Amino acid sequence: MFYFPFDILILIAFGVSMWASFRVRGTFQRYAQVPIQSGMTGYQAARRMLDMNGLYDVQVEPVAGQLTDHYDPVHRVVRLSEPVYNSASIAAVSVACHEVGHAVQHKEHYPALVLRHRMVPVANFASGIAPYLILAGFLLSLLNLAVIGVILFSAAVLFQVVTLPVEFNASSRARQMMLSYGFITEREDRDSAKVLNAAALTYVAAALISVLQLLKFVAIILSSRRE
Repeated sequence: MFYFPFDILILIAFGVSMWASFRVRGTFQRYAQVPIQSGMTGYQAARRMLDMNGLYDVQVEPVAGQLTDHYDPVHRVVRLSEPVYNSASIAAVSVACHEVGHAVQHKEHYPALVLRHRMVPVANFASGIAPYLILAGFLLSLLNLAVIGVILFSAAVLFQVVTLPVEFNASSRARQMMLSYGFITEREDRDSAKVLNAAALTYVAAALISVLQLLKFVAIILSSRRE
């Protein structure tokens, strides 16, 4: 069944998500070709920033793939993709320091990050089972089952929404520290911001799609109740 304007908005959001994905890859590739004046590699920048924040026990390891960079809070490891780990470019250092930003958040118990970590088990369970409950509820005309599915789906949506301040804050921390530690110049900061903002847009698009889908499900349920 077609529910305007949610279906149109969801399609637009999917389009934005695809564009954001292409943009982050294109922006990274562009600035991966721009050498950083400090000459630091992604690994060196990450290691030095961790040490400057007293995080000597957090390791920095290479990981296969491209744009697979992440901070593992369980094992306390910053994992950098090979193009970031070994490269001395604006893109590499920006991405590496962003991941260190998450490690600093972890150390300082940044509230949004703490909430996000606590939500992981619930979000994983909810995102796995919610679509099936919603589909079964609508196909079998079991409205209460669909409602349970939507409630679980809302937990997964909340997880994505909470991710936004975590990512934006990590980027903000990275830029401030890169400048204050002398990793990048004022001019390079503008290019670094382009890399980090492009990456952040993918999280915004994903959260927008999820919110619109949730609103659509709620609209369908409310319409079914009236009927």
